[in-house]
Amino acid sequence: MFLGTYTPRLDEKGRLILPAKYRDELGNGLVLTRGQERCIYVFSQREFERVHEQMRQAPLSSRQARDYIRVFLSGASDEVPDKQGRVTIPSSLRAYAGLDREVTVIGAGTRAEIWDSAAWSEYLDEKETAFSETDEEVLPGIF
Repeated sequence: MFLGTYTPRLDEKGRLILPAKYRDELGNGLVLTRGQERCIYVFSQREFERVHEQMRQAPLSSRQARDYIRVFLSGASDEVPDKQGRVTIPSSLRAYAGLDREVTVIGAGTRAEIWDSAAWSEYLDEKETAFSETDEEVLPGIF
């Protein structure tokens, strides 16, 4: 499970050092792809295969499902971290998420997310109020 917030930096080659706590799960390979809210989703190979299998269940007749799957999969890149735990983020994904040197990596349960640090800070500021006001109707059984 991916938890926490980390602030590594991208190097000049567009590489990111994975948080140490994530390396066991991602060390043998991972998939990077476009995430919603202009971040990059980071999945283990196993989790990406599970998500893909769920997508395959969507009806081919659904335009919205076809559009989502096209955008999601066309941006996907399978990567293997090097011995130092670095992974290269393809330039197309860096551009999509607006990444420069300052990035924030967050744990989101079954995936990690890579954000531009300023964008993450703005998103978090905006959503923290709604977070404190969330009730059972949004997340049944949690409260």
